[in-house]
Amino acid sequence: MTIWVNEQIDPSGMIHACIACCDESQAKDCHESFEGNLTDIQKASGWLARLRTVDSWDEVPVNALKLD
Repeated sequence: MTIWVNEQIDPSGMIHACIACCDESQAKDCHESFEGNLTDIQKASGWLARLRTVDSWDEVPVNALKLD
């Protein structure tokens, strides 16, 4: 099973927002939203929106909103 994980990460590596789901289309829409919500100042200081995949719910960060 592929699980899509969206994360907004600050310059120190701390995850501020995380949503995980099994639907690729929903995950890509969420990723676009995460990227769009970052200000130019945040981007310049090193914030990033990351979309990655994992194979198990055990690999999803604990604080993630998990959508089925």
